[in-house]
Amino acid sequence: MRILPVKLLVLAVVTLMAPFSVAGEDPEYTIENTVNTFDINKAEKTRAGYKYWFADKQLADGKTLKLSVVEPGKATHAPHEHAEDEFFFVLEGKAEFHLNGETAVAGPMTSFYCPTGSKHGIRNVGDTDLKYLVVKKYNLE
Repeated sequence: MRILPVKLLVLAVVTLMAPFSVAGEDPEYTIENTVNTFDINKAEKTRAGYKYWFADKQLADGKTLKLSVVEPGKATHAPHEHAEDEFFFVLEGKAEFHLNGETAVAGPMTSFYCPTGSKHGIRNVGDTDLKYLVVKKYNLE
């Protein structure tokens, strides 16, 4: 993996996690429970590849950071909409982004913002795995 995507991942994690709060509690965060190194054995299989939660909903009041890996020609799901907005950030591969009936194709070092309530999706249109980050904050109430 190139250095720049790693630096961007670190920046995304720092931005995502500040300030820390979990459902009104004042949790104690330590180096042990805040550093998450990718482990393929902890990845979850999907119908299109796999996903890995660097930060799940319980870590920081609904803020999440997920790696999605999608095989060539596949999508994790059809375009859809939901109440939360989210960002996709392409690390490797070639993605086709869908937003409210329009599409754009892009490669590494490209972000895609999905506003609240927009119909959106991402699909692998390349011949290698598509790897991208998803940054999202879920409403836990």
